[in-house]
Amino acid sequence: MTQTMSHQALTSPGEAAAENGQVVLDGPDGVTATMTPDAAEETGRRLIAAAAEAREQRA
Repeated sequence: MTQTMSHQALTSPGEAAAENGQVVLDGPDGVTATMTPDAAEETGRRLIAAAAEAREQRA
């Protein structure tokens, strides 16, 4: 996925919580998401992989 970013990257991590069998992510600047446990796990894996790739791009 390639995207042109026209905004400043967020520097504060989001907060995740389990509520009523779902995972709720509250991030900075009003970013929110509610996911099933399976979707949250896969999102977590994808975020970690993307973070590693982004670090390599900065090197």
